[in-house]
Amino acid sequence: MEEVSTIALAGGRGIRARPLTLNSGDYLRSKATVSLAGRPLIEWAVTALRGLGVQDYYVVANGRENRVQIKEVLGHGERWGVTVRYSRSRFDQDNTGSGQATLCALDYWDLEGLALVVPTDSVFDFDLSELVRAHRAAGADVSVATVMRPALEAADTYGVLDVEGDGMVRRFVEKPAPAAALALAAAAGPGSADLLHTSTGMYLIDCQRLRMAAGDPALAALARTRLDWGNDLLPYLVANGYQVLAQPIARFGDLGHPAGYLDTLKDVLLDRYPLLSAGIDPPVGSVAGLRIHESSLEMKDPISGRTLADKISDGSVRIGPGVRIGRDVEIGPAVTLVESDIGDGVDLGEGCTLRGVSCGDHGVIGPGARLTDVFLGCMVDVRSTLERPVVLSEYCALGDEVRVPAGTRLRGVHAFPGLRLAENARIPVGASLAGVGDLMRWL
Repeated sequence: MEEVSTIALAGGRGIRARPLTLNSGDYLRSKATVSLAGRPLIEWAVTALRGLGVQDYYVVANGRENRVQIKEVLGHGERWGVTVRYSRSRFDQDNTGSGQATLCALDYWDLEGLALVVPTDSVFDFDLSELVRAHRAAGADVSVATVMRPALEAADTYGVLDVEGDGMVRRFVEKPAPAAALALAAAAGPGSADLLHTSTGMYLIDCQRLRMAAGDPALAALARTRLDWGNDLLPYLVANGYQVLAQPIARFGDLGHPAGYLDTLKDVLLDRYPLLSAGIDPPVGSVAGLRIHESSLEMKDPISGRTLADKISDGSVRIGPGVRIGRDVEIGPAVTLVESDIGDGVDLGEGCTLRGVSCGDHGVIGPGARLTDVFLGCMVDVRSTLERPVVLSEYCALGDEVRVPAGTRLRGVHAFPGLRLAENARIPVGASLAGVGDLMRWL
């Protein structure tokens, strides 16, 4: 396969993903450094692409949190035997979108050949050699990596590509309404099975051709005001005769919001992303084929005084499928874990049940807690008791160091880091709690 470099785009402020993207109420965490199954997202991208043969990475960042935090994770790539370079901070003032940032990167680094443009808030599973082969065979200037989705699933959520029979793109439709999505599927013909090409935000590009396009006066004028990939650059290229190909890939997970994060995490833990499976730490061990760090297997809980390995063996603790447990995790008797990721140093109390949960490092989950589809940041304190269990569900997301009192029941609630929820508060479904003022409304 010919050499391909990677342009990693990290320009957003993670507003949809909050509180996942907050270190505190007023300090941003780059989406690229949010942890998934024990690793920052940007690290997953580098390790996966390195396995596909990519050696050169160009991080196009916008804002201090993106540039500095990503560099703290990747450095210059020494750990992985690759080369990582970063866009200059002076370019930020002229950044008008992901498309403009890409064109600027091509010019600044004098890039040639093929480059893979990837978002840094996602994970993926695909065959790069097949993407390159299809790109060359079609004579494409840009190949858009797509995932096929039912029309009504794509509606109002994803950018949709309207394609010819040979896969060449006729137009790009950003988040079509349900009726428009169904019409696009119907126009694709009876063989389409009501499926649409949805953009993943990942593009294989011919660097020379895009650098030539950047010289077009009309495109240069657009770039001075706004030039995003989906809304602006792709429609411009299609309308002006550039060859844009839609190429389906195996799987793509958007982690830009809590529900997407949790759904993707479950798929990763269930090995539905084979490209990532070998990188999950700890690896699959000897105990019932589970991913449990050996230090946690030897931890004894204060109630039974028995090790986790013993409790798994006799069935008093039920784990799996799709579970990862980090270091020094203490798990009480009668605990059930399914499709969940448990960080280092976590305490799980007697009789709690976690399904589809991401629990950050050093969290405390009290006895009897029942958590379903929940994100918990680092050091979250769930003060559940067997008499007054805490029940969280429907994609609740609690930021670092949030405290939840006994007896609390929440559905779809998001809470910013550091908040102390009050006992007996009646917090409505789907509420977003950004500060003390929000908490006071529900007392």
